[in-house]
Amino acid sequence: MIRDFPLPDLGEGLTESEIVAWRVAVGDRVELNQIIADVETAKAVVELPSPYAGVITALHAAEGETIDVGAPLFSCDTGEPVTESDVPAPPVASAEPVATPAPVESAAPAVEATEAAPGPNLVGYGAAAETGPKRRARAGLHSAAASTAPAETAPSHVAAHDATVTEVEPLAERPRSTPPVRKLARDLGVDLQAVAGTGERGLITRDDVEAAASASTSGARISPPVESLGEFLTDSTHPADLTGRQQPPAETRIPIRGVRKHTAAAMVRSAFTAPHVTEFLTVDVTATMQLLRGIRDDRAFAGHKVTPLAVVAKALCIAARRTPDVNSRWDEEAQEIVQFGGVNLGIAAATERGLVVPNIKGAEAMTLVELADAITALADTARAGRTQPADLAGGTISITNIGVFGIDAGTPILNPGEAAILAMGAVRRQPWEYQGEIALRELMTLSLSFDHRLVDGAQGSRFLADIGAILREPGLALTMA
Repeated sequence: MIRDFPLPDLGEGLTESEIVAWRVAVGDRVELNQIIADVETAKAVVELPSPYAGVITALHAAEGETIDVGAPLFSCDTGEPVTESDVPAPPVASAEPVATPAPVESAAPAVEATEAAPGPNLVGYGAAAETGPKRRARAGLHSAAASTAPAETAPSHVAAHDATVTEVEPLAERPRSTPPVRKLARDLGVDLQAVAGTGERGLITRDDVEAAASASTSGARISPPVESLGEFLTDSTHPADLTGRQQPPAETRIPIRGVRKHTAAAMVRSAFTAPHVTEFLTVDVTATMQLLRGIRDDRAFAGHKVTPLAVVAKALCIAARRTPDVNSRWDEEAQEIVQFGGVNLGIAAATERGLVVPNIKGAEAMTLVELADAITALADTARAGRTQPADLAGGTISITNIGVFGIDAGTPILNPGEAAILAMGAVRRQPWEYQGEIALRELMTLSLSFDHRLVDGAQGSRFLADIGAILREPGLALTMA
């Protein structure tokens, strides 16, 4: 029996996902719960296990293609016998003769027969019923199927159309490529039929299209005889062609999807929902940097990457206990302010797929070294694109480290559902007043944005001042615990 597996909702209430990479090919035998594909949700890349054991008979989406939840992802021959419940009931006989429409679906009877069959439970989620939208059949395949239908059996309203279809050659299946690549080909005037794909299993990539466009441009360019430089410059040819280099395209269009799409929606929602206020504080962090150098040189801490971010995270957790309003949420529906008992500390991580903010659960109970280890693991997982949806949900307050880019300060936007976010700037050695004299000290600027519905100016200022005091003199943390 051949079963279709629809793309499930991966637990985030999403409506679509992008196929990042297939782990299997048509004809491969797979086991139950074997990873068959990497799927990108709006926040992370998720490994998708198979709910069936059997042989892959079809992959219904190419790598890089976005499909809707509920649309068929792949088909698998499970080897099970077809039962009566899997076969559609025959039509009820009628006293009057009725014209029978052409059996267009007869090309894949086994697939159609199994649509009503329920899928087994899958590790992490149940196999969803096929209630979502279906992907549209390719025009070439549909036309070829329609042209084989006898004209006398077709319904009257399509008979004339089918008659014209049979007069032309069936459309060939379009070359394998992703929607962004097809859009690029249209913009550059490249015929994909003439392009050889270098991607996996012949997939046409962006580089293939650009190479074809470059070859076409260079082949079409003919250098006319030029009597003088003045004559050349009055010609329609652009002066930049003197170098022989291809001119860059006027614009490049990048599809908005995945992490970028989710981040944009979340930031717009936050900016127009929560009234933002941002405060700044420049702190002498020389003592903190000396502490970190001492930890780095101590063999007892070998293997632990304790950074300024870890110290700021620890200081934030201590300060949040003294000002719990910053660790809260505005519940509009219930008209309540929800103060969280613990700190799920979000750490903004820049990845190749965009910005994600996974969080460390129970950060307030961790030591400095434990926080440092958790931040390192979180960053490594995020950069590899393996952050799990559960790690991206439930954050209560966040930190973004803009200092790694050499930036001193900014106005960070709140993550939706959180009351505050702290941006830490770069550590710079600058002249500063110290013990009544001017000395070179190590300075950092902190930028705190908060929701003014939840946190007023006095509370935000006290919270920021506590963090600054700990960074200025780490020993003060003992008096605040």
